[in-house]
Amino acid sequence: MTEPFAQHPADTAFHARLPIGERLDATPLTEGLPWAFEQITMRPLEPMLVPEEPRGGEVDPENCSSCKPSEHTIWQDDLWQVRAGWDIGGLPFVGAISPREHWLLEDAPHDVLAAYGPLMQRISQAVKTIPGVARCHFARWNDGSAHLHLWALARPAGMMQGRGAALAFWDEILPEMSQQMGAEHIRIVAEALAAGGGEAFPNR
Repeated sequence: MTEPFAQHPADTAFHARLPIGERLDATPLTEGLPWAFEQITMRPLEPMLVPEEPRGGEVDPENCSSCKPSEHTIWQDDLWQVRAGWDIGGLPFVGAISPREHWLLEDAPHDVLAAYGPLMQRISQAVKTIPGVARCHFARWNDGSAHLHLWALARPAGMMQGRGAALAFWDEILPEMSQQMGAEHIRIVAEALAAGGGEAFPNR
């Protein structure tokens, strides 16, 4: 299944050039995403932490939360699941997409990975059926859980400040939706996904 938890050294030539302890200039962010950021103050660059703390489910898959049944599962089929609603934020929809079995990206079987392409298309279409949603963004950061997971984030129509990588930050900044609105958006996505196969659980 998965490779034993391995660490990489933090004493490479790349690491040696890093200005540890210095506060770096964030101008590239404000110039690169001027529609989202006007001013950013970075924290000083901390020393590299090795060994890193293992991610959730990395040492012991039995403790992997993505493998366990969840009240936040809104749709699933034989291979994949979508979860949402654990925290209602400011974006119209944020969902986590993961295989039902404990796979890392590095060891997931080809049939699991092959099924993700069509599912990605279906999720994008489903999210855009929410009233007022223009785009569905997908992201993968891979630092919280070892279990392969990706994120789907809905960008509101007309929100040009949410373009690109900035969108994820807006979920914490925009006014929170009501629980009722969040539940309705989840229902829309779950039922749209189930129309193409699998099972919806929109009212969990």
